[in-house]
Amino acid sequence: MKRVLRWFAWILLGLLALLALIALCGALFAYFIYSPTPVRPALSGAVQKGSIQAGGIKRTYISYVPRDLPKGAPLVLVMHGSGQSAADIRVETGYGFERLADQHGFAIVYPNSHSFDWNDCGKIGDYQVNGRDIDDVGFLNALTDKLVKDLGTDKTRVFATGVSAGGFMSLRLALESPARFRAVAAVSASVQVPQNFRCKPASTGGTSVMIMNGTKDPLVPYNGGEVNLLGLFYKCGDVLNARASAQYFADLNKITSTPTAQTTAISGVDVERISWKQDARTEVELVTIHGGGHGLPQPYYRRARLLGPSPMAPNGAEMIWDFFKRQQP
Repeated sequence: MKRVLRWFAWILLGLLALLALIALCGALFAYFIYSPTPVRPALSGAVQKGSIQAGGIKRTYISYVPRDLPKGAPLVLVMHGSGQSAADIRVETGYGFERLADQHGFAIVYPNSHSFDWNDCGKIGDYQVNGRDIDDVGFLNALTDKLVKDLGTDKTRVFATGVSAGGFMSLRLALESPARFRAVAAVSASVQVPQNFRCKPASTGGTSVMIMNGTKDPLVPYNGGEVNLLGLFYKCGDVLNARASAQYFADLNKITSTPTAQTTAISGVDVERISWKQDARTEVELVTIHGGGHGLPQPYYRRARLLGPSPMAPNGAEMIWDFFKRQQP
């Protein structure tokens, strides 16, 4: 009988230990990874899924068009991060761009990558399918041309933005497709160091560029270095620091004037803006979110703690749209 009781006691202790471990894992998940879903706003227009053949591959996307969108309105591409989808970036941005589209009258398209990462300028990344490089620039160019034709948007006011891998892809569009994209805004992304850089900038520049990075980003180091998470995941090679990345585009666009800088406290968050501008046509702006982590700062969605601090200010989507709308065709 005593042996049986001891046996049951050990089983009970084992079950209690297992339950404690499950509870601990759940608590860690809730603390570091879980993010509450933002409230979906009431929108005037329609969200639709679509597809297009590009490079012999079926590519997919989600679009949002406000009700009664006038002809000649702007078009904004919003690109997701590594391992995500068009639906994910809508949630991660708190539907912020759709709210702005209703207010200011522009169309949005959220393209889906075909591999884990967008095929950006880095030499290191998971952007191949069956050993083949995916032509994301060709896809995004073709998608832009299709939507400009189908929606009647202004081909001289096409803009691109993205977060993380989507931000890196935005920078590639600025480099290799300036004729189609009037301005881009890259969030949580920087320019790769020369030994990790494989893009071929077009001979004619002229694309305005915003870079928006947080000083406490655990993936894309603000001060430069290797892109990774916890030294184990999402390894994508080395990048320049945020200031040098913005300077790269200022030099590429032949902006020789001295940059201007100002720091503003927005809801307790210090936001530093450094601008390079020589004329009304082209500008470069670095937005530094002091104390910010990886992702778009905005008031609708708090990101996972694993990605660093998630300030609810400033409204990053609004800052990006303000940057886009002041660009002259």
